[in-house]
Amino acid sequence: MVQNGMESLSGVAFRKGHGTGNDFVLLRDAEGALALDASTVAVVCDRRRGVGGDGLIRAIKSAQLPDGRAVLDRDPSAEWFMDYRNADGSISQMCGNGVRVFVEFLLDEGLASLEDGGTLAIGTRAGVKYVQRVPNGYAVDMGPWSLAEPEQAATAGVDALVKAHELDVARPALSINTGNEHTVVALAHRAELDELELFRAPVVDPAPVNGSNVEFALPHEPLVVDGVAEISMRVYERGVGETLSCGTGACAAAAATRYWAGPEAPDSWRVQVPGGTLGVRFFTAEDGLEHVELSGPAVLVASGVLG
Repeated sequence: MVQNGMESLSGVAFRKGHGTGNDFVLLRDAEGALALDASTVAVVCDRRRGVGGDGLIRAIKSAQLPDGRAVLDRDPSAEWFMDYRNADGSISQMCGNGVRVFVEFLLDEGLASLEDGGTLAIGTRAGVKYVQRVPNGYAVDMGPWSLAEPEQAATAGVDALVKAHELDVARPALSINTGNEHTVVALAHRAELDELELFRAPVVDPAPVNGSNVEFALPHEPLVVDGVAEISMRVYERGVGETLSCGTGACAAAAATRYWAGPEAPDSWRVQVPGGTLGVRFFTAEDGLEHVELSGPAVLVASGVLG
């Protein structure tokens, strides 16, 4: 028998889905019976040796995990927990595209129901996320966003430098937290964005303690049309590499560009990524904090059984 690194998951059914090209392998494991170590996840997500994906998402009952039980203390309706792993097997707090695909998976598998305009509470390592069914897919309240270094950002507008292949010099950047850590670089020209070679990780200085995703954002000209601002973005995700899309990264790129644009910048944004278009909206929630909402499609494309 040929050993493929997936022996512990042999015979397990899977689904494959994506949100604007950010693709995931999804497993149903309500009671937490599956053994998901980092090496197994990495093989499943390998595009040559496995199914292939930017990450793996396990649908598990929140009550089966310590992180999930903490979520239930906050909102008992968050029955399902999105157990998300990066393509290298490392555990991640949250994925904005992934949570939309996760909800589509739950609905298609008959594990949850959601009417048009209705909202479903989902447990994640970044807390409870509320997902609403909308005409173009799903909209997710991603929760509050924040500047990682607010004092330095207020003084200089940036708090880091980023080096990347095909950029002539290190570029100033702003660190943003949207449930995951992000470092956002503003580019001035389309050629800079198109010619970036992101086959290796950009270097962030100072290096974030837990690492970060790095987004390269290009404001459109004009930036705002009919009250909606628009940017284009490419991203290098830690533990994955360059992906066609990153939901939390789109939120971070919009938040950073909005911060740089000043108090007159709008609350509604469109973010063009290689895999499609995402909507980002900033609003004041009931907790008095400014939240960010991410909207976009979610598609299931395949199903099978792991060998």
